[in-house]
Amino acid sequence: MGLTGTALAIDAGNSKTDVALLATDGRILGRARGGGFQPPVVGTARAVDVLTPLIAAARAQAGPIGDGPVAHLSAFLANADLPIEVTRLTAEIAARGWADTVTVRNDTFALLRAGLPDHGEPLGVAVVCGAGINCVGLGRDGATARFPSIGRLSGDWGGGAFLADEALWHAARAEDGRGAPSELARALPAHFGLATMLELIEALHLHRIPDTRRHELTPLLFAVAAGGDAVARSVVAHQAEEIALMATVALSRLDLLSEPTPVILGGSVLAARHPLLHDHLTRLLTDHAPKAIPHVITAPPVLGAALDALDQATPTPPPQAYEQLRSEWT
Repeated sequence: MGLTGTALAIDAGNSKTDVALLATDGRILGRARGGGFQPPVVGTARAVDVLTPLIAAARAQAGPIGDGPVAHLSAFLANADLPIEVTRLTAEIAARGWADTVTVRNDTFALLRAGLPDHGEPLGVAVVCGAGINCVGLGRDGATARFPSIGRLSGDWGGGAFLADEALWHAARAEDGRGAPSELARALPAHFGLATMLELIEALHLHRIPDTRRHELTPLLFAVAAGGDAVARSVVAHQAEEIALMATVALSRLDLLSEPTPVILGGSVLAARHPLLHDHLTRLLTDHAPKAIPHVITAPPVLGAALDALDQATPTPPPQAYEQLRSEWT
């Protein structure tokens, strides 16, 4: 039987994983951060192996109270997109014996939980636009709105990695004449100390510039758009339209379009509050979901996992526990 006064919270993204051991009075007893969580690349078991040293490190910080299994583990995981993936990950984590009970959900739900009130029925929608893009929602009586969110295969458009590729695509066509002229054709290669898009294409293709540096192009796209470039502005506008569309569809599925409902926005692209993106998105939500109440969350998603772990505690923690936990990340 796990320690009834402790729980584990996990937020695992494609690039980093955060683990927190907490007491159900809201205190954080230990924290650890590690690498990305990618079961589609390495398999379920090896992906879960990434959690082992992080949980051990968080427990070590807590001293004797961190020994043994905890009462509950809440894991919000990237790549837990399809029901079969959630089932496999839940079984694998439960088999490790870290906790008496285990809850696994997609990591976008951590953003949603972090942005919702700590008491009352959870109603709201969250859109994350970071490296990728995803949207989830919770309605009455436990109703859920989801998208597969596994890339273009499932109809997705946007996210930081996608925007970087779009910038490259438009810049290449601007330089060789297939597309409209754009400052992107100068700015992208210049960022890497190169003179032309042809040089940048060659450097990326031959891996003289590692693929891991492509993410640097996303903020550059926004900077060029802010300077007035029509092509870059059209890409930013498309991203705003996609975010608004996902939120509106989720609200509609949950029958929440006609009542005030929080729309939680997070991820690196949205958290940056680029004026062109944020202002256009706000206008679109006003037009298509006028009752939506958008707000950007910059707290780490592991906060949402920790709040969920408190939600599962028995007896129900007092309001002060939630206040204490939120104060740990403010």
